[in-house]
Amino acid sequence: MGRFHRHDGLGEHTHDGDEHDHQHDDHSDGHLDSHHDAGAHGDLSGYETASERVSVLERIFDENDRLAAANRALLDAHGVRCVNLMSAPGAGKTTLLARTLRHLADRGIRAGVIEGDIETSIDADRLAGLGAQVVLLNTGDGFGGECHLDAPMVARALTRLDLSTLDLLIVENVGNLVCPAEFDVGAHDSVMVYAITEGEEKPLKYPVMFRSVSLVLVNKLDLVPYLDVDLDLFRRNVSQVNPAAAVMEISARSGEGLETWHDWLLTTHTHPRTGIGTPQ
Repeated sequence: MGRFHRHDGLGEHTHDGDEHDHQHDDHSDGHLDSHHDAGAHGDLSGYETASERVSVLERIFDENDRLAAANRALLDAHGVRCVNLMSAPGAGKTTLLARTLRHLADRGIRAGVIEGDIETSIDADRLAGLGAQVVLLNTGDGFGGECHLDAPMVARALTRLDLSTLDLLIVENVGNLVCPAEFDVGAHDSVMVYAITEGEEKPLKYPVMFRSVSLVLVNKLDLVPYLDVDLDLFRRNVSQVNPAAAVMEISARSGEGLETWHDWLLTTHTHPRTGIGTPQ
């Protein structure tokens, strides 16, 4: 049986391959769909086992929801706020996170990172020595590797962190514009890093991702002089898909705009020096 992910009216997404030891879920308003919208769980009429598949999927999603809620409750009990950081591959999440961790350390914020990648410890190694607890989650077991983190994976990672010494936890999700947005990992907030090299149409082509976040960081602003990019059009497309999302323009390379990002992160998710990390 392939693995089905819930989508917000975007079409069925499957992976055929080996069984895995974790479950799958999405943001609360998503649903499984086929390329022809045929119901809450998509068009499974081509399968003789359609009813059994729906039953299994519902149990899988329900279990992930329960584990995500348990993750949040555990973080809340320790006064730790959690942000799920997502993007396409190469958008600059790790570069941004490295600069962010240095800033947090300078401000006395005790940070942790759950680093998700299909293979290698390259990104986790880049973040080592920056004053944060870093836990690596490789998702490569199975057919081609998991394209996202889910609540069971994050639950295992939380056991490897000393939550009593953290104020803020950042989950750097696997680079992908679809799957990570669909699965609740137990974070309190979700942020997307968008690179201006990706094209202004991305919010319209990948609405699930843009709908799932409260903040879009427009990265690689230092490349604007060399590209034919229309940032006003991009903002309009974001607003069309998610009118509530804030948009900030930054360059993780040059540092442009990072003060605004840091202020948002500290104001929204921490209380520096007095009740740091107290749930709001």
